[in-house]
Amino acid sequence: MGASFDGNDGNDGNAANVGGSGNSTSASVGWFFADRINLPLVTEPDTGPNAPSPAVTIGALPIIDAPRFPARNWSADWYSWLALNDFAGTSWSTIDPTSAPSGVTMAWPWPTWVPHPAPPNWSVLNTTANVQDEIDDLVTAASNERADALAEILSQRDEFISYFLNMMTAKPGSYPATTKVLGIASLVGTFVAMYFKNEYNRPRPSQLCPALLPPIEIPGHASFPSGHSTQAHLMALCMNDVFNGLPQQNTIVDDLWTLADCIARNREIAGLHYKSDTDAGVALAYWTHYLLNSGGQSHYQQAVSAASGEWQ
Repeated sequence: MGASFDGNDGNDGNAANVGGSGNSTSASVGWFFADRINLPLVTEPDTGPNAPSPAVTIGALPIIDAPRFPARNWSADWYSWLALNDFAGTSWSTIDPTSAPSGVTMAWPWPTWVPHPAPPNWSVLNTTANVQDEIDDLVTAASNERADALAEILSQRDEFISYFLNMMTAKPGSYPATTKVLGIASLVGTFVAMYFKNEYNRPRPSQLCPALLPPIEIPGHASFPSGHSTQAHLMALCMNDVFNGLPQQNTIVDDLWTLADCIARNREIAGLHYKSDTDAGVALAYWTHYLLNSGGQSHYQQAVSAASGEWQ
């Protein structure tokens, strides 16, 4: 579920997508510049076009007037934390995943059934019949779909921001603001999903049916809701903000939403999530997107505005 571009670090699926544990946003391998121990660059003589006479070392030149760290110098990974700090000031913990945010026109249909922590719905979700039906579906998916989906399951384990960027023919270096928006969606989606995972504390499908034998390590947190589903669908919704009013909006956003569905479905095929986990992730994505567009979300709004400019 998280946020780091080494591939989206975090994304349990965006690790910075935990659950989406993994989504890192910027190329974070890092640079290393060797220097001479006995002669650092700062001691070199100034040989530039404005070199004074007599000559001085470049370390003796006036200090640059840089009153603040430039906004564009924030990496996507760390900028996402600034947006998360804004988001934490909203009423996010009071989200009711059984209903759509009031006064909001949804870009896509609201899920027909989304579980809620309240005892009546929670008890229905965990009835023997309902759990058995969901497990049966996962067994069928593992038998019929896992072999074909395995490569994607493995590659989307820790990050999938790269999938979104590649579908848009974009790279972090050429579309840094777009990458920041995706990083924000990854990190904020993880934050919200982890809170509700603790609230529901639902066992993973393979705990109830060990024979599902997921092909990757089972994440060390509860099953409901799906972090990958929350993050991926939130990414698509946020990119709808970026492309709002642009000619390519409908095509690209529809494609990204379908990609989000596939990412979430792969977690079911892997035996890591129930279908109801996926549906709850979609609901949380809608709610989270609604709050990201509420007041006080300056870092998100700035990133969206800058990202939109990259596509015009």
